[in-house]
Amino acid sequence: MSDTNELARLREQIDGLDRQLLVLINQRATCAQEIARVKSAAGTDNFYRPEREAQVLREIMANNPGPLESEDVARLFREIMSSCLALEKPIRVAFLGPEGTFTQEAALKHFGHAALTVPMAAIDEIFREVESGAANYGVVPVENSTEGVVNHTLDSFIDSSLRICGEVELRIHHHLLVGPNTRNENISRVYSHPQALAQCRKWLDSHYPKIERVPVSSNGDAARRVTGEWNSAAIAGDMAVQLYGLTRLAEKIEDRPDNSTRFLIIGREDVPPSGDDKTSIVVSVRNEPGALYLLLEPLRKHRVDMTRLETRPSITGKWNYVFFIDFKGHRCNPNIVAALEEMHSRVSDLKILGSYPRAVV
Repeated sequence: MSDTNELARLREQIDGLDRQLLVLINQRATCAQEIARVKSAAGTDNFYRPEREAQVLREIMANNPGPLESEDVARLFREIMSSCLALEKPIRVAFLGPEGTFTQEAALKHFGHAALTVPMAAIDEIFREVESGAANYGVVPVENSTEGVVNHTLDSFIDSSLRICGEVELRIHHHLLVGPNTRNENISRVYSHPQALAQCRKWLDSHYPKIERVPVSSNGDAARRVTGEWNSAAIAGDMAVQLYGLTRLAEKIEDRPDNSTRFLIIGREDVPPSGDDKTSIVVSVRNEPGALYLLLEPLRKHRVDMTRLETRPSITGKWNYVFFIDFKGHRCNPNIVAALEEMHSRVSDLKILGSYPRAVV
């Protein structure tokens, strides 16, 4: 009887806490509605503030007393913030479709499930959707820890006026999926995005060395294809399993256990400093000896911490190249201002793609 009484007391305590949480969450939502009213009166419709959201989530993680993990608490608050923002104005986010792709998963991780996610057929269509104003933001993959950069994304930035507004780091787990009509012994082909096929190359060599590997536009497209086929499988993630009613034939088949992909959030406006930021630029250099040294030396001189350097062929001429550079800090930081000014005098062209908060969760 004592155990029964103790359980009843604890459950009553939880019920009371739930009622308090319900009141507080709705008070927060009411405050968000008031913010929307003030912004509308001031003539602005920019209700989403990436730097403010990053600051809030960092503070929550820093003040978390446990026992819940800080990242778990941050994800909970992300969803609360997403629902509150939807009361102000729902955010429309374009992603690389169809539904069920890792890019959609990254969009929901960053904006929460109250955002309106819109699938696009290609990366350049995501850019056009945001540039036209049909979507508030876009989410595009930029690099994978196993297979490297997504060149199509980098090339799309060269002629675009869009800004990078944020980043998402997503742990990638690939599964071998089949539809209800498929038996293991009948599989003769596997569909997936080329990068996913490459990330699972060794596993496929070991378990299915003879089946045809068919690259398609996305993992979501691969999952959609196998729903009505009897001799095919797809490599895709958890969202595809749920959306298309597929069965996991094998789980976590990626060759590297630390397989992760970084995604960028693109929008039309610059983002103010959040206190923990990154900056991305693209630079064209003159074809001359020591060009790369001249390009990077100002970063060393002004103590700017470079985190990534990628090279792409330039469309302006044979054997000319452009460099994509990421470094820590906001473009407003004095040392970065000085480094960019000096760098600008040494190159053919320099374009700031954006300063944005570093990924929080």
